[in-house]
Order: sequence, then C-alpha cells, then structure tokens
Amino acid sequence: MTPGTSVTVRVPAKVNVQLAVGGVRADGFHPLANVFLAVGLYDEVTATPADELRITCEGPGSEHVPLDRTNLAARAAVALAELHGLAPDVHLHIAKDIPVAGGMAGGSADAAGALLACEVLWGTRTSNDQLLAICAELGSDVPFSYVGGAALGVGRGEQLTPLDVGGEFHWVFAVADGGLSTPAVYGEFDRLARDAGREVPAPEASEALLSALRAGDATALAVALTNDLQPAALSLRPSLAETLATGTDAGALAALVSGSGPTTAFLAKDAEAAARIAEVLLASGTCTAARVAVAPAPGAVVVPVG
Repeated sequence: MTPGTSVTVRVPAKVNVQLAVGGVRADGFHPLANVFLAVGLYDEVTATPADELRITCEGPGSEHVPLDRTNLAARAAVALAELHGLAPDVHLHIAKDIPVAGGMAGGSADAAGALLACEVLWGTRTSNDQLLAICAELGSDVPFSYVGGAALGVGRGEQLTPLDVGGEFHWVFAVADGGLSTPAVYGEFDRLARDAGREVPAPEASEALLSALRAGDATALAVALTNDLQPAALSLRPSLAETLATGTDAGALAALVSGSGPTTAFLAKDAEAAARIAEVLLASGTCTAARVAVAPAPGAVVVPVG
C-alpha cells in the first residue's frame, strides 16, 4: 500500500435464529448450537497508517464504545501485527450503524472489519484459516461476523458450518434504550436453571429450522425460531415483553430477543409488512429506533475506493 492509503471494510450485524445454550462448562463458557444469520445493518471500519494504534468512533451509541486497547477492533489489529512481527501502528475509525450492546454482535463485527482492513493495509497475505483462528481467539461471534451469510456455530459458537439459505428474509429490529451485558445474561440463564432445579440439556440444532432456511420459507422459519437466553434477558429487562407483544400485534410472523438482547427481532412476511411493523413499533414508544433489514448479508468486505 502507498503511504496515506486507507482501507475501509463493511461488516454486517447478525441475528440468532436459533440460540440453544447448554450448561456452563468448566472453562466458564456455555456450549452452543447457534444458528447465525447475517443481516443488512452494517458498521464500517477504516484502517489508515499512523504513528501508533488509535481508535475513533462515530454514529449511534458511539459514546459507549471504548477507544483504548480493550476495544475488540484494537485487539484484532494487535493480534494480526503480533502474528507477523509488526507494530500495530494504525488508526482505526469505526462508523457505527449496528446497535451498541444490542445483542447483534456489533463489537464482533468491528473486530472482523479491523482484521480484514489491517490485513489489506499491511499486505500480510495471511491465510483465511489464520484469520479465522484470530477471530476465534477474539470472541465467539467474531468468526461469523467475518464470514457472514448463514452458519451453524458450535462449541462457543466459533466453530462454523456454512448453511444454505433459499431466499430472502425480512426483519425489523427494535433498539432498546441502553444495553444488556452478555455475561450478565448468561449468568441469569444459569441462575434461572439452578432456581428451577433444571438440568440444562446439550444444545442441538433444529432440523425444522435448518429446513426452513434452505427453503427460504419465512412462515416455517417463524415457527422454528428459538432463543434460550430470552427468559434471562426478559428477567433482567421485563419491559422487552411489551416490545415483543407490540411487534407481534403489528403483524410479525414471529418475535424474539436478538442474542443476549436487548434488541428485539421481528420476522416479517415481506418488505411491506416489515415497514408497517417498524412504523408501529416506533410509534408505540417501546423502543428508541426500529430498523428494517434483509438477510442473509455478506460478511466482511472491502469497500471499493470511489
């Protein structure tokens, strides 16, 4: 790359159309059967040569994004630089459009975007397997943010198998006021299981759900949607129940908490229905924003200059 060149990478949000969660492991993680679907809401990460590692951020919720080396995008740059014996001297600018702390993997998307942007900027010729290994080290959702499309994630969610999707799915995402801590939601999941004296079964992917994705059948997908973390998210944020009910009453085929929340997701019959659901949700006052998006979406891609 010539001095002063910048590389911008666009990365998608995700929705978990199935999130099956097993009991906590000895290492503190939970085994998952996590069916990811990338959706057309995007962050953009721009990497520019600099004298030292620097992070800046703009967009909705950007005031809540850390601008030091705890940021996953910064950690991605450092990991790639260390692999190749380089100094991570880069300015990473994050343009946010994915809800922050909303259960849609915005931080993971930024890490994936930073990794690809630095790889192109520095010309390190890192293999895809090496890049995915770095993604897995950074976080459970980062590998999927990198590859996009649709995939089944097992283990912590980082071991991916691509899935076929037979058509487009229309979604509405209702953004809540404030975030929910993913560790807190998993902790509440464990507490609810203990209090109920319930043994948590091993997670398994739903064949009905995978079949609905292959067929591109929104009605069948609506019946199969599940999120084992939803009761925990609702326990910590009871007001989300009203948002879910509002979207359902507005005609959504199905409604669920997105990942660990607090963003809620609504599957719509078509684009017209999605626009109507978004309008009702926003007017209801049960969310701060209602975003329409189509899935599946591509993973991390370099944005052409000009």
